[in-house]
Amino acid sequence: MLTFVIVLVLGGLLLSLPPIGTRVFNVLEDARVRVRSLLFPQNEVVFVPGGQVLPTVTSPPETPSPVSSATAITATLTATPRTPQPTFTPQPSPTPIPASLALRGVKWETQNGAWNYCGPTNLSMLLSYWGWKGDKFVTGKYLKPFDYDLNVMPYEMQSYVEEKTDLKMKVRYGGSLALLKQLVANGFPVLIETGVYFPETATGLTSWMGHYRVVTGYNDVKKELTVQDSYIKADLPIAYDAFVTDWRSFNFVFGVVYSKDKEAQLAGVLGSYDDLAQSYQTALKTATDEMWKLSGTDQYFAWYNRGSSLVLLQDFIGAAEAYDKAFEFYAKLPEDRRPWRMIWHQTGPYYAYFYAGRYQDVANLATGALDFIKQRSDRLGIGDKPQVGPFIEETWVWRGRARVVIGNPKGAADDFKMALKYHPGFTAALDELKKMGVTP
Repeated sequence: MLTFVIVLVLGGLLLSLPPIGTRVFNVLEDARVRVRSLLFPQNEVVFVPGGQVLPTVTSPPETPSPVSSATAITATLTATPRTPQPTFTPQPSPTPIPASLALRGVKWETQNGAWNYCGPTNLSMLLSYWGWKGDKFVTGKYLKPFDYDLNVMPYEMQSYVEEKTDLKMKVRYGGSLALLKQLVANGFPVLIETGVYFPETATGLTSWMGHYRVVTGYNDVKKELTVQDSYIKADLPIAYDAFVTDWRSFNFVFGVVYSKDKEAQLAGVLGSYDDLAQSYQTALKTATDEMWKLSGTDQYFAWYNRGSSLVLLQDFIGAAEAYDKAFEFYAKLPEDRRPWRMIWHQTGPYYAYFYAGRYQDVANLATGALDFIKQRSDRLGIGDKPQVGPFIEETWVWRGRARVVIGNPKGAADDFKMALKYHPGFTAALDELKKMGVTP
C-alpha cells in the first residue's frame, strides 16, 4: 500500500513538470480522439456538446435583448453582460420599384482552375461594377495567401475593399428579398453568401458547402433573382423560394460595395439596416420566428442562425444554448444532407462556448472539425492531394485558445503556428503567440 502511494505521489510530481505534463496531455487528448473515431465511424460522428443540457422546450422563448454598443465579431471580442435594449424591426425603403430589373456592368468571372475560389472571384465581380480594374487573382492574393484556404469570411472581403480600393463596403445580417430588390433597383449589386449542394472538386461527390454569389437582377413575374455565379454561369436565374432556402444557411448575410458619392443614397435604401446592431436584431428575430416554423435542415439552420445572431449581440450563454439545440437537430439529419462544413464558414459556436466558459467544448468541436477532414480524405483515398487538408486558420486558433485555458500551452502554441502556416500574418494567431511570449 505504501509503495502504491509513493508511486502516485511521484507520478503527480512528474506530471506537474511542464514538459512532461504537456506531453502526457497531448497523448491522452490524441488517444481520446482516436478511440472515439474507432468506436464511431466518421460518417456517424457528430459533435455532442458537453456543457449544460438544455431543458425540454415547449414554446418559443422570449427574444433576448442585445447588449449596448453591439459590434461585429473580431478576434479580440470579449464577453459583455446582457443589457436590455428596445427591440426593433427594420423595414425596407417603401420607394416603388419596377417589377423587373437587370443591372449591367458586372464583369463575370469563373472560378474554374482556381479551387475553392468563389470568395475572391465574387468580390472581383462585385468590384468590377464600380470600375475596379483587377481579377480574382488580385483579390485572392489578399483573401487567400495560402491557396487552399478553405474559407473566406465576409469581414475579410470588407477589409480588402476598405484597405486596397477607394471604395467602401457594408456587411449586414438578416436581409430579405424585398431589401435585395430595393438595392438592385437603386443601382447596387449585392454580394450574398449561400449554402449549396455542389459536387466536390477533389471527389466528385455532392455535398453541402458555402458559396458566394452576386445578385444583379430580379423579376417579380417569374419570381426569380438573377445572380452572377462563378461556379455555374453568368446571369443564373434562381427562384425566390430556392434562393431564400440557400441564403438562410448564412443568416441572410449580405454585402454592398459603394463609392463615397453614393453613401447617402445607400443609407436611404438600407433604412434601419444601415445600423449594424439593428441588422443583428433583425437576424435574431427572423431566426427565432423560423426555428418554430421550419423542419429538417432548415430548422437546423434557423437554430444556428439564432446562435450566430446572439453571438453578434454578445449574449454568449444564450448563443451556446441555441447552438446546443442546433447540433441536436444536426444529428437527426440524413447523413447526405448534413452541412458538415458549417463550422468552416461560421465560427460562432467557438465564440459562444468559449465566452460561456465551455472551453472543452471549444477544443472538442475544433478537434472534430480538423480530424474530420483527415479521416474523410483518407477514406476517399485523396489524402495525398495537396488541396486536401485542415486549412482552416480560425479553427486552429480557437483550439489553441481553448488549450491555453485548459492547461496545454505547448499544444496551443503549435495550433497558433499551424494557423500562421495556412494564413501567413493572421493577426489572431500572432496576437495569441505574443500573449504567450512565444516567437512565431
